[in-house]
Amino acid sequence: MLFNSTEFLFVFLPALLIVFFQLARVSRRLAAGWLALGSLFFYAWWNPTYVLLLLGSILFNYLAGRALAHGADVGSKRRKHLLALGITADLALLAYYKYANFFVDTANATLGTSYGLADILLPLGISFFTFTQIAFLVDAARGKAKEFDLIHYSLFVTYFPHLIAGPVLHHAEMMPQFAQASTYRFNATFFTVGLTTFALGLFKKVVLADGVAPYAAPIFAAAAQGDAVGLLQAWGGALAYTLQLYFDFSGYSDMAIGLSYMIGVRLPLNFNSPYKATSIADFWRRWHMTLSRFLRDYLYISLGGNQKGPSRRYVNLMATMLLGGLWHGAGWTFVIWGGLHGLALVLHQAWRGLRVRMGHNLAHSTRAGRTASIALTFVVVVFGWVFFRAASFDAAMVIVRGMVGLNGVSLPDMVAARTGPLAPWLAAQGVVFTPGGGRDFAMTFTWVVALLPIVFLAPNTQQIMQRFGPALDHPDTTAPTRLAWHNSPRWALAMSVVLALGLLSLTRPSEFLYFQF
Repeated sequence: MLFNSTEFLFVFLPALLIVFFQLARVSRRLAAGWLALGSLFFYAWWNPTYVLLLLGSILFNYLAGRALAHGADVGSKRRKHLLALGITADLALLAYYKYANFFVDTANATLGTSYGLADILLPLGISFFTFTQIAFLVDAARGKAKEFDLIHYSLFVTYFPHLIAGPVLHHAEMMPQFAQASTYRFNATFFTVGLTTFALGLFKKVVLADGVAPYAAPIFAAAAQGDAVGLLQAWGGALAYTLQLYFDFSGYSDMAIGLSYMIGVRLPLNFNSPYKATSIADFWRRWHMTLSRFLRDYLYISLGGNQKGPSRRYVNLMATMLLGGLWHGAGWTFVIWGGLHGLALVLHQAWRGLRVRMGHNLAHSTRAGRTASIALTFVVVVFGWVFFRAASFDAAMVIVRGMVGLNGVSLPDMVAARTGPLAPWLAAQGVVFTPGGGRDFAMTFTWVVALLPIVFLAPNTQQIMQRFGPALDHPDTTAPTRLAWHNSPRWALAMSVVLALGLLSLTRPSEFLYFQF
């Protein structure tokens, strides 16, 4: 079931909320249980078989977490062994479903063997509920997990706004909310703010992301077939996908926060205008923020972080990003994507270190410097997305060669017909005019030119909704904006139009891109 489907919006969600608030008048535990059951139904809509897998994972980790929290002293060998067992079991489950075929195929290609496994269907959201529960086990071992109510824990893992595509949750930030009395009382302000946040996310997904998507897919399909892609077509396709992914993930994140806030539960912020980042490190503080937090807290720091000298720090950064890339998908293109970001982070840290040694004040910046930093970071991210999206390394390199001009420059004949006397000069410079494709070429760059200003100049949803804070606190969400939402007829009309446009675009609901991870 998709957030942007009619069965979710007009059947599941109203029934879930109405019964939840009615049950809450009788018993908060009944209401929490209903919400957990509804979340399981939401998951089962995709494939009922994997509900048993999810329930087994929940029960195992709940029991392991209780044993870790109530067992031997923190730091004891018994607790360390139990923690290692729990994490190993979680990772083994994830590795089997997500990586078994990848490892077998890689071994076959390397060794020339022909071992095979039956095709394994990847359970939706397995990466997210696995990482959420690994974080819970670590927190339990460290003595940070305090509440162990089975119904609340089941709700913590299965909570439908986050279950399929994140965010990755922390036990400490969610369990207290499920225990609060205010969560179980209908609040018109919470509902209105949540609905407004959801409407903005729905618009981003079904109007903007799905609108630009058709102009990314053909370029990557041509590259997969080995067709040479010219400079402008390569950049058009790469930018179209860059914007599709941005509005798709931003839309999902807003919709998840809005759905949760209708109940009065705040989810952690997971997306904060990442293309406005002034460095690759800043990008990862803004993109998939809860995954970045998990990788930092439970992998990078565990490897030693920056405490063992610059060289070890660079190794830790690279290892973290390589594993982060592999987390996104079982393929070498994802590993390469992670490696590119790891290399960019290493270069960023090395550059900062050099500037410190040269006596530069890193806290001081100019508008021109920030603009240049944003532009450079954005270009690096766009090149990285090519590997993230491409079907293979060879297909990615076709587009990369096009982006750096090695495949030449071509324009559709339609463009040549409208350039007048400029056409002969362009031809003399080596520009090739090709038949057909004029409409798609024009529409691609129309979408790109229309969406880029929204990305770089418009306030994000959390800034618009800053007076009400539907997401858990984050320092960058309080930036002032004249577009801050408030309860007024003007805003009600504007959001009604946004919601109507979103609902009218539901003719062909499409999956969110992060569902595949």
